[in-house]
Amino acid sequence: MNNKPLIIALDFADSRAALDLLGKLDPAICRVKIGKEMFTRYGPDLVKQVGKAGFEIFLDLKFHDIPNTVAGAVAAAADLGVWMVNVHAGGGRVMMEAARSALGDNPSTLLIAVTVLTSMSAQDLVETGVEATPESHVVRLATLARDSGMHGVVCSAREITLLRRQLGNEFLLVTPGIRPAGDSAGDQKRTETPASAIAMGSDYLVIGRPVTQAVDPLSKLQAIQQEIQGKS
Repeated sequence: MNNKPLIIALDFADSRAALDLLGKLDPAICRVKIGKEMFTRYGPDLVKQVGKAGFEIFLDLKFHDIPNTVAGAVAAAADLGVWMVNVHAGGGRVMMEAARSALGDNPSTLLIAVTVLTSMSAQDLVETGVEATPESHVVRLATLARDSGMHGVVCSAREITLLRRQLGNEFLLVTPGIRPAGDSAGDQKRTETPASAIAMGSDYLVIGRPVTQAVDPLSKLQAIQQEIQGKS
């Protein structure tokens, strides 16, 4: 089993709060995610600060633009030393291939693709001209992502088993919407426990408030790790 599957989402409006949290976590047992809000507010300087604190970073910016622009953005992310960055699979094969090419033959940065946002329903897809169900559209885009050189995709717990069956065990699956056993689902509509998501075949789990809002974030993180390892 992957010995560091947990990615903690730094979803804060204040960089001081994010950096304070890092002081309460252990980079030996988790990585962290920096999303659009924090990156827009604080930019590469925050990425560098988090890196100096010893944490590997998933830069969650979901690039979607013309191929040359996305390739340049992915290369810039790699230059920052991030562990993982993502693009939208909906940008198509040429865009994804350009992004993958920008990382070179032996990339130190993983490149993954977002298929269908977990907030989108079947009706939302119809309004954008997609008649397929969310699940079948996820499979289509994930297959395209794999064939375009992506290392993996972001998927909800609902699609883990389906994608594992379709795409094999080497393709990385990153799953948000994770809630430890006994925790509230909050505003997430489709959630899964860490142990169950790993058992189904997810490689990395994105967890936010259950850890970031815990009284003792490190103890919560350790409890989740123990849950995954079946020691709870």
